[in-house]
Amino acid sequence: MRLCRFNLDDIELVGFYRDDRIIPIQQAAEMYAEEVGAELLLPPTDDLLDFLPPDGPARLAGRELARWVEGLDDGRLAELAVPSEDVALLVPIPRPPKILLLAGNYAAHVIERGGTAVERAETFPYVFMKPPSTTLNHPGGTIRIPRASPDHVDFEAELGVVIGRRCRDVEEADALAYVAGYTVVNDITDRKYQPNPGRKPRERDKFFDWLHGKWHDTFCPVGPCVLSADALPDPQSLPIRLTVNGETRQDGSTGQMIFPVAAVISFISRFVTLEPGDLISTGTPSGVGSSTGVYLRPGDVVVAEIEGIGRLENPVVAEE
Repeated sequence: MRLCRFNLDDIELVGFYRDDRIIPIQQAAEMYAEEVGAELLLPPTDDLLDFLPPDGPARLAGRELARWVEGLDDGRLAELAVPSEDVALLVPIPRPPKILLLAGNYAAHVIERGGTAVERAETFPYVFMKPPSTTLNHPGGTIRIPRASPDHVDFEAELGVVIGRRCRDVEEADALAYVAGYTVVNDITDRKYQPNPGRKPRERDKFFDWLHGKWHDTFCPVGPCVLSADALPDPQSLPIRLTVNGETRQDGSTGQMIFPVAAVISFISRFVTLEPGDLISTGTPSGVGSSTGVYLRPGDVVVAEIEGIGRLENPVVAEE
């Protein structure tokens, strides 16, 4: 089951996501009641967590409705579906308590950035954060190249994990039971941001320059939907790709992670309480722009795609 949030006629709604069309949940529930003769209790909400495992109050009703919709013939489906181009897709989880991201979780990406990849047993995940309210960006939303540092803005296609149940000190073997679903994240990064270029150098300047380069407005597109966790028993077997203007830049698999999803959740939960709606972005495969000198420019269109989840497409513009 793939769920999305979208805007239609200035109303924010929840729908079943298909690549070329959206099926509004409430309209599908009305047709279900007419044809099946039974009502499904669905909350009047645009919160996807209500429909997702492990604890969404409407998860069972949503799953039953999704199963029924899958069985509709083309004619009846056409009565419900709205073409994707007729709606504005929205960030699936609009107010995540935290956005946590991993740096260097794919060995080939570490190497292409000039680092040395080490075995999992010899290291630990590097985790950083982005400000949710200003970096989050809708599918189709513009990525703004900052005036302050316009020449080295990079792309990073990543698997996003949406937490569905509050947890702390979770064992790796149990960690996936706390996941609501999976989405696509593009961790946009300003590789050369350097506040106060005439500054006096300090020991930790390089780290904070890198960190602050993650924080520009619009630098975290997410979407187009959330794939329900119960539809994906193994998140480590997903092809992940990114194109810029139709040209492939990244082409990898989530199976290449140094720390798999379950290990990442377990690690973070040792020192941070994870809450429903938290978004964890699990790192990027090789092929980023800084490895080839190809950076994003105004007029570009960047597409991050994970097979089975969807395409996250964003145009690039200059900051006004």
